[in-house]
Amino acid sequence: MMEGVTDDDLHPGVAAVVAAGQRLGVPVTPREFPGGTRTAEDAARAVGCELGQIVKSLAFVVDGAVVMALMAGTNRLDESRLAAAAGAGPAGVRRARADEVRAATGYPIGGVPPFGHARSLRTFVDEDLLGHAEVWCAAGTPRHVFPADPRALVTALGATVVPLAVR
Repeated sequence: MMEGVTDDDLHPGVAAVVAAGQRLGVPVTPREFPGGTRTAEDAARAVGCELGQIVKSLAFVVDGAVVMALMAGTNRLDESRLAAAAGAGPAGVRRARADEVRAATGYPIGGVPPFGHARSLRTFVDEDLLGHAEVWCAAGTPRHVFPADPRALVTALGATVVPLAVR
């Protein structure tokens, strides 16, 4: 919870992420940045951390199902690597459209958290995120983020850790 802010004062999307974190055993202490944290670069600048510590929660459609790929802010996702990790052919992977992201997660692009989605999503975590003791994740809006231990995220989500970055 933000300092001096009660749960009743939280944006509904942020409150949902806090509640999901509680259910998963991942503490969520959201921080608001009125200037925005929509992009990884914006978030790193606002937080004052390395770009690689920003988690990009990316939704992709793999063989017709939406999956999440959690990427380090410095990395670009290699769709063929995601396809291989998910057991699909390279032609079976595409970036989810904004309406598909909202339907699957309940959140707008730029505010998609790593958990607390509208439905259960298979999640893949880029191995480079585990090179940091602390990462920063979207907390339900394009202005809110929270710090997390990347290993705790992997455990709580039952996520698959794989190399997903373009090399």
